[in-house]
Amino acid sequence: MAKPTSTLDWCIVRLGEDHNWWVAETSDPVRWDIDGLSIIDPRQLSHLIELVEALRDYGFDQDLFEAAFILFRIEKEQGSGKIRLKRVKESIFDSEEKLFALPDTLDEENGPYADLLDHLTRSRVKLLNDLFDFESKLSVDEVEDEIREDQNASFIEGKAIHTFEELIAVLDYMPAGHEVDEEAPAKDASHEEDDEDLPELDEEEEEKLKNDESLKWDEDEETEDSDEESGEKKSPDSDDDEDEPKAKSSKSSSKKPKSKR
Repeated sequence: MAKPTSTLDWCIVRLGEDHNWWVAETSDPVRWDIDGLSIIDPRQLSHLIELVEALRDYGFDQDLFEAAFILFRIEKEQGSGKIRLKRVKESIFDSEEKLFALPDTLDEENGPYADLLDHLTRSRVKLLNDLFDFESKLSVDEVEDEIREDQNASFIEGKAIHTFEELIAVLDYMPAGHEVDEEAPAKDASHEEDDEDLPELDEEEEEKLKNDESLKWDEDEETEDSDEESGEKKSPDSDDDEDEPKAKSSKSSSKKPKSKR
């Protein structure tokens, strides 16, 4: 008697209270246990793609990433916060569709998803050893042990670990004491970029700009005006009125300072 065979052609997913998507039903209930079976949504998948880009210089294998997931697209809504997904053959990195990604965990120890976790951990360790001057090189075993310890704490509390959180724990891993200071002011490159766009001037051109009347500020004009007023010649009748107090110039008293441009 031939053994019955089935394939995973579709699945129904629900939105959990943690705002993550979890599998509620599959077309292959024989091999796929839906208890705690999580699925990555399009937004999360896009974020993961951005994170693995930093690992390309450290041995990241795109094919391993592709092989670790079964892809689905939205087919229709089921109501009650559930949607039905249809399996598709697409490339995670090339497709323009909004895809859901189910990790291939049929073989939890030696399957393609398990291989991906090991591969990402090794690539992340290479990156960290390159970025930081550790007293002793960071090892894969150290990272795995620390991540596993955190996962065990969640299991004890009865919390299921979502696939996205499991991957983020690896891709964002930082050893204690080497966290990136997010509050440190970022280097302002905007001014540097503006300066880079400006052409270099020779001495002759700089001198022309200094003497260009149209480039003078208002305060320069005010200084010139005050100098002219102080240098005005006395009127012919001023000698006869030397003993009389001089009246203030109505022009100077009513003149308002110009605002800077």
